[in-house]
Amino acid sequence: MTVEEFEEFYAQTAARLTGQLFVMLGDQHEAQDVVQEAFVKGWSRRRQLDRDGQPEAWIRTVAWRLAVSRWRGRRRTADAWQRSGAPPHMEAPGPESVALVSRPSPVPSPPRTSLPPTTGVPSPGQNSSGPPATPSRSDPPR
Repeated sequence: MTVEEFEEFYAQTAARLTGQLFVMLGDQHEAQDVVQEAFVKGWSRRRQLDRDGQPEAWIRTVAWRLAVSRWRGRRRTADAWQRSGAPPHMEAPGPESVALVSRPSPVPSPPRTSLPPTTGVPSPGQNSSGPPATPSRSDPPR
């Protein structure tokens, strides 16, 4: 399937597939998202879709599987919230915490790390007029 054929295929089938997934899911935005993602996956397999002969069925199946996968993720999240319960109620901050926030203590700076001096790199007190101690790439091998 060439790029032009895939674009034509998309133009002909995207609205129909979105409508079918909307009926299955009951959410227009979710249907649009999964159909779009299925077409993105189909784009990388467009040569295989052409050989299989039923690209619309493949896109529909992928979109449905994506929708089911998203639903399962939301379901697991909802189950986890039900198991753990609502977060505990917390009191509003009192004047002592507001005073603490308004006047933070100074944060110490992190300790400095120094690198050991290497040969060929002059230290600040060293004379840098001499030749480097390490060979450079331009030096011939010995």
